Amino acid sequence: MKTTTPKILQPIAGSPMLAHVVATARALSPQAIHLVVSEDYEPLKAAIEDKGDLNWVVQSEQLGTGHAVQQAAPHLDTSAATLILLADVPLLAQETLQPLFQTDADVAVLTVNLEDPRGYGRIQRNAAGAITGIVEDKDATPEERLITEINSGIFRVGAGRLPALLEKLSNDNRQQEYYLTDIVGIAAEDGLGVAAVLTEAVEEVSGVNDLVQLAAAERSFQRRQAESLMRAGVRIIDPSRVDIRGLVNFGQDVVIDVNAVIEGPCAFGDGVVIEPGCVIRGSAIGAGSRIKAQSNLEGATLGAACQVGPFARLRPGTRLADAVAIGNFVEVKQTTMGEGSKASHLSYLGDATIGKQVNIGAGTITCNYDGVNKWQTVLDDEVFVGSNTALVAPVTVGKGATIGAGSTITGNLSEAALGVARGRQRNIEGWPRPEKLTEAPGLVIKGRTPPSGE
Repeated sequence: MKTTTPKILQPIAGSPMLAHVVATARALSPQAIHLVVSEDYEPLKAAIEDKGDLNWVVQSEQLGTGHAVQQAAPHLDTSAATLILLADVPLLAQETLQPLFQTDADVAVLTVNLEDPRGYGRIQRNAAGAITGIVEDKDATPEERLITEINSGIFRVGAGRLPALLEKLSNDNRQQEYYLTDIVGIAAEDGLGVAAVLTEAVEEVSGVNDLVQLAAAERSFQRRQAESLMRAGVRIIDPSRVDIRGLVNFGQDVVIDVNAVIEGPCAFGDGVVIEPGCVIRGSAIGAGSRIKAQSNLEGATLGAACQVGPFARLRPGTRLADAVAIGNFVEVKQTTMGEGSKASHLSYLGDATIGKQVNIGAGTITCNYDGVNKWQTVLDDEVFVGSNTALVAPVTVGKGATIGAGSTITGNLSEAALGVARGRQRNIEGWPRPEKLTEAPGLVIKGRTPPSGE
């Protein structure tokens, strides 16, 4: 992958590849899940939620896929069938795996036809069409490389069959590795039932080995996810230009416009509209609310019928009641706003408690930080804050109070009071405006006499 992040921890839709594979395994309700890992597997363990169903099996030496499964063999229940998945094949759906369990063959392998099968093991069949083995691409003859049916690397082995097959593996090949694929030929030679389960889900069985394939897997996952949501009633204007990562719950009649990025956990109520270019992380949005273009929400909770944006930013701890309006270039952090309150333009509200039907004028800021500590601003119901006001916390403004535009409020206001805190205006009659110099160089400005020394 040419990055410092291990391949199977590379994210798809915000979750590591390995997490997708584990989720698919869990969907099948297995008795146990065994993860074969290298000795430095702690980053993997930290990234995957362990529900008590994961057994971490260490493969000290990497001697091939067959050797990896041999490490897990002592932990397997021989009375149950074994499904073998690959950690770098993250898009497999439960429905695609089900046919493997519908055959009574001792060994079943999931296969797919590819126009360009280079790099994949080829399925070998006899004249009668029965599968006889799998040959790896590096060991294949020119004729065998013409075969288009390839091994996906996904196997289902019947109860009690796997240990004996693994014992017969050999590393007599160009790579000197123990290939798991050899169990197919061994089973055929031993007279066991072998089946190739052909799927048309090419994208699902595609492995991820570089950042190009990772990007292709991301788009495939997002497209599949978007199609599922649209069938469930979410209107996505352009499925190719929306990214949804993690767990997101949608109500009915939700609309998502282009270039939206949504990172769960999130919840959208009925009738929510997300306009173009929005980024929403870890937020809950109430029914009928509208998030206007280019807005950024993180850790916010919105009631019903709210309006946010365009170009608004709601930071963690923002809690908006019903019908709150946050306008363009407004930033809100660790603040609650009561029903019907609004801040329409160019304001910063941090560490504040704001009541119902409060009007925040343009250019208002809460001065909540003194360089060491954060302080609270409290605005009771029906407060009117004039434009270009600085509220120096800690400060409390009583119900129905009014603050004159351009004020710097440093003290509390009582209920229904008027607060004005600004310098007195001074008018100078007949003041001559400066004009451009008529000669250069020179310092004489028409209409003004330069002070002595200029």
